[in-house]
Amino acid sequence: MRNNQKITRVQLNIDQNEEVILIGIVSADPDYKLSLALNRKFGISLKNISPLLVSDDTLAELNFSRFSDISKSPDIVYTLNSNRSGSNFLIKKLKNVDYIFHIQYPEKESIIKKITAGLREMESVNAIFNIDINIIKDKNLQLVIQ
Repeated sequence: MRNNQKITRVQLNIDQNEEVILIGIVSADPDYKLSLALNRKFGISLKNISPLLVSDDTLAELNFSRFSDISKSPDIVYTLNSNRSGSNFLIKKLKNVDYIFHIQYPEKESIIKKITAGLREMESVNAIFNIDINIIKDKNLQLVIQ
């Protein structure tokens, strides 16, 4: 006999972006040099991982370099994404930004001031911008914050 129980579906309203910090970095340094400087400054271990592959309007495949560190703690993830590939941009609305520093941290308010202050002290960083993910509407933004 089959038990005819009613299945109740529950939808959880979870804001996944709540713990995401995105900082735009303007720097003339190449990605590997900036990642080394970030490693020294914040005591992290950014390592080159597989690049983001994105198709542009002409269906050409673009590579955007990525460096990531998850070794320190499973709760904190640091990722440095390049925003430029030749003359193309990963997030077109951020054409003045060279790199996107993505930090996934449960208590974002406690770390955001420390990170921004540290970035401002670095010689290789010309400018930084806090990026509000609720304002920028770009299909590639989801690739960055995954």
